[in-house]
Amino acid sequence: MAEAEEVNYASVVFKNNQQAGAKKNEETVYDEVKVRTETTKQNVDTNGLLTDKKADVNRRHRWLACFFGILCILLLVAIIAVCVYFTTLSEKSEEKQLRENQTTLLAAVQNLNNLNHKLMSDSENLAREHNNLTVLFDNLNQSYAALESKVSNLTAEIQELKAQRNNSEREHNNLTVLFDNLNQSYAALESKVSNLTAEIQELKTQRNNLTETIQDMETQWTESNVSRAQWSIDVYCPKIKGVRKCSSCQSGWASFQSSCYVINIALTAYRKTWAEAQADCRQKVSHLVVISNDAEKAFVSNYTWASSGYWIGLRVEEGKWKWVDGRDLTEDSWIQQPPTEGHCAVSVLNQGLKAVNCGQRNHWICQSKGLSV
Repeated sequence: MAEAEEVNYASVVFKNNQQAGAKKNEETVYDEVKVRTETTKQNVDTNGLLTDKKADVNRRHRWLACFFGILCILLLVAIIAVCVYFTTLSEKSEEKQLRENQTTLLAAVQNLNNLNHKLMSDSENLAREHNNLTVLFDNLNQSYAALESKVSNLTAEIQELKAQRNNSEREHNNLTVLFDNLNQSYAALESKVSNLTAEIQELKTQRNNLTETIQDMETQWTESNVSRAQWSIDVYCPKIKGVRKCSSCQSGWASFQSSCYVINIALTAYRKTWAEAQADCRQKVSHLVVISNDAEKAFVSNYTWASSGYWIGLRVEEGKWKWVDGRDLTEDSWIQQPPTEGHCAVSVLNQGLKAVNCGQRNHWICQSKGLSV
């Protein structure tokens, strides 16, 4: 066998020498280079290498701890920002709804004022027409008196012309015809005046009826507002042992994320189609539930115990899934079936959202905006 070759091992130790006032960037200095053979005792430099490795591991652990600490802080800041954003968005939505309601009421009041002004203008026009007709009637009376005077004069002339029979008979006949025509004209004028008087009386009656109708509408509107206000107080602030206690939702409604929900569980004979369920929700001043996020989807799913599912406010319109508030379904993963005309969505426990025929009869869930209390 060949003679064994001698193997030399070189150990390089890197040290960072820092002095006061030195630059921030560390300089790596090759401090020691040791050469050893297989016959050299390994425990001489082993302790130094282990010490450097431990220091390197400790430095890495400190860096990892700092990194994870900074990551946690960033996550916390992001969560706070999201909470503030959604809170601001909800407040803006409520303010927008209040402004829309105020605009609608102001528009209704403006319409009533415009109608009142129109009726007053019509009344003034009728009064002017009545005055004009009165003047016309007086003028007709004067014309009639003048005509009577003229007929009397003509009669006198006829008496005078009787002596001259050759010419008087023709003139008399002409005057008779003229007198008859005048009588017919007078009768026609009397009939026209009578008709105009009847029309004026009918217009007055219509004006009085419109005035009474406006007064009745104002009374009913006031009473309706008072009744609705009292209903809202009784529903959202019921008396418990003589003391009113207010909540954001009606009695029997569940509250979640500033909205109120009522779960309608019906026997088989009383279950409703999608359209009937939506009509029932509207009678309750609400609508079929509109799911905005995963948390609300989980909340709704927890209440859908029946295997057949519960109607929600999602159906196919114009080849797309749409919510009852007009928005398109943006989360395609929520429902697997493609949009098909005549299909509506139900929420089924542990199965998510499913597409079924809108004519099926199921339970349903209504949703309304919660009050700020």
